[in-house]
Amino acid sequence: MTSAMVPSIIRKIETFRVPPRWLFVRVETEDEIVGWGEGTLEGHTEAIEGAFEDLQRFVGTDADNIQDIWQTAFRGRFYRGGPVLMSALSGLDIALWDIKGKKLGMPVYQLLGGKVRDKIRVYGWIGGDDFGQAERPGFTAVKMNATESVAWIDSPTVLDSTVERVEAVRALGLDVGVDFHGRLHKGMARQLAKLLEPHRPFFIEEPLLASHPQETADLAKLVSTPIALGERLFARNDFRPYFENRAIDIAQPDVSHCGGISELHRIASMAETYDVGLAPHCPLGPIALAACIQIDTAIPNFFIQEMSWEIHYNQAGVADLHTYLVDPSVFDVKTGHINILQAPGLGIEVNEDLVRAKSAIYVQEAAWRNPTWRGEDGSLREW
Repeated sequence: MTSAMVPSIIRKIETFRVPPRWLFVRVETEDEIVGWGEGTLEGHTEAIEGAFEDLQRFVGTDADNIQDIWQTAFRGRFYRGGPVLMSALSGLDIALWDIKGKKLGMPVYQLLGGKVRDKIRVYGWIGGDDFGQAERPGFTAVKMNATESVAWIDSPTVLDSTVERVEAVRALGLDVGVDFHGRLHKGMARQLAKLLEPHRPFFIEEPLLASHPQETADLAKLVSTPIALGERLFARNDFRPYFENRAIDIAQPDVSHCGGISELHRIASMAETYDVGLAPHCPLGPIALAACIQIDTAIPNFFIQEMSWEIHYNQAGVADLHTYLVDPSVFDVKTGHINILQAPGLGIEVNEDLVRAKSAIYVQEAAWRNPTWRGEDGSLREW
């Protein structure tokens, strides 16, 4: 029996809460293969840690059986789906694919059918009115938030600054995606989408919350700008009404929320049948990004990859996308692209000593929480 045929029994499953707001997963097998995953659910770290108490039941099982573990974790309890359970499952699934690739001595994309491209187009984030940020070294595309706090129906003038910022970035020769972040309700979202259309944004993201497939479909009929959405959808069935209603042009599942590499790959295939592109959501850490890149390399309908280098969520001087990697150069951006990852598994080497040291300190602090916004009258607004 070859080493590839010998079962790799899971010996240990650990989680590590690390700054700026990420949750890494480490899975170790009896034959001493270590796989890394990421189950970050921004603002709900403790819930994911709690969910991993349940996933400890896979200690003693064969790590090679990714599909069976995935199905058991998803279907083996009365309640299934949702952000918490799917994010925990995502972290475990990514680590299992990392193990399998390392065991077989090849990158994950080879296990998904091989590469269909040689490099991955990426975009970075810019924030606020700092247009100097727009000319980020190497990037040819960027993304920015459309607005801050907006009332259910607000003065049309609150949208003027968004249009001005898009004009300014486009004048630099960059493609710019505009993230509505689900902050606008349909009366305001419709206005902003129409105002931006003449300036040809790359795409508009989450123009409405993920609970509005029909309303998003109505918006799609009003504008020619590609509509992207999916970070708050957690499995294939959640995407189904958006595909069937012709509501989106770009699917944005998050590998750390949607069920890991296994489910993201299935969503990509489902999207392809509806002529929908894939741009995985990933304002998260290096493990999630590496998992996305493995899928991006192997699917025909890939569009562009989000990466969180110097994103506004990352605390300057504390931690960033490159912090936990032994070799950060694997994510170097050149002419808007990064190279595909060729090393076995996810294609990255995690600095385990640093992860353990940072986590030991960070776990003593309060976990990250998103801000809560209220209007002038005290009423709650979307963040």
